Amino acid sequence: MPPSPRIKGWCPGAWQPMATGDGLLVRVRPPLGQLSREQLVALCDAAETFGSGLIELTSRANFQLRGVTDESWPLLMAFLVEHQLVSDAPEAERQPPLMLAPAWQKGDDTPTIARLLQARGSELASMPGKVGIAIDAGKAPVLGDSAADFRIERSTEGDLLIRADGYALGTAVSDIDSAVEQLIRLTHWFVDSGGWASGRMRRHTAPLPEWAPTDTAPAYPGEKLAMGKHREGMVIGLPFGRVATNTLRAAVSPTACSVQVTPWRRLLLKDCDTLPAIDGLIRHNSDPRLAMDACPGAPYCEQASVATQPLAEKLSGWVEGSVHISGCAKGCARRSPADVCLVGEAGRFNVVVNGSADSTPVKTGLTESEALDVIKKLSESR
Repeated sequence: MPPSPRIKGWCPGAWQPMATGDGLLVRVRPPLGQLSREQLVALCDAAETFGSGLIELTSRANFQLRGVTDESWPLLMAFLVEHQLVSDAPEAERQPPLMLAPAWQKGDDTPTIARLLQARGSELASMPGKVGIAIDAGKAPVLGDSAADFRIERSTEGDLLIRADGYALGTAVSDIDSAVEQLIRLTHWFVDSGGWASGRMRRHTAPLPEWAPTDTAPAYPGEKLAMGKHREGMVIGLPFGRVATNTLRAAVSPTACSVQVTPWRRLLLKDCDTLPAIDGLIRHNSDPRLAMDACPGAPYCEQASVATQPLAEKLSGWVEGSVHISGCAKGCARRSPADVCLVGEAGRFNVVVNGSADSTPVKTGLTESEALDVIKKLSESR
């Protein structure tokens, strides 16, 4: 039986769950960003049996199970290992998470590079837990807005390049092996130059080494997967990144052969040509919830003082533009500014316009109904 969970206040994993307002949060990294239909159904079974029956899809394209207890966690881990959803070696989770551009196919450079990095994972430097790597080696990069400290992308000339977060340009490399070698070398430079103190590459002030020149532009970015039919299958959305297990199970059974995850609260159901009418999913690009971000909020997060997702549902379609509802000033659900941002504080709401959760609000200390009135007036004045 697995040992007692090691609980930390940030960067949860499967072997390192995080204590939250509704129990332990267990994060599962899909290998190569993909699960078979059988594995996804098993994940739903795990969430129902050992947790609260809710599954979340994170901005780093990972799944999260909520409501796990100290007693159910060891049984959950045994189940996840049995279904190859988690490695039986806890040290594997200490390697930086890999986020793959979705819609890759067998033989593409993106999964090939990921497999090479996984095989050489022990050669990567030991870095802070939130450091991540994006493998975005398709013709047009699509993960530019997703958090990653180091990226493998295409250049405007079609060659591979390595780019560090915070830099518009990267370093050209000749082939896949060179890309992996350069990235491993960069992780050691990051640590040796004080990366542990910085925590993330975008906050790291040390200049890049001479052997990593920033002289190559990445290719013009591509678009996120659109809802509906795709050449590989069907794309569905999870409202605010959350779904009930019975809804997800119904979506993938029995037609989809595998599921690729995205950092955009969307799933690509491969080899699926139709999707039954299922409540609890986003099916159309016009759905206003696609322009909204809401963290789990209270009571799911112990740092949140307000419920967020029910309010987000009420606000759906009210604002022409982006909306961010955050349970606290940390703003975990969205890094960039939003047209309207509601922030919980001491059980009430602050209203931010054209800013982030930590920006200066235009209104403070509002009840939910008062906040809705302010948003309505803002919308009418535009």
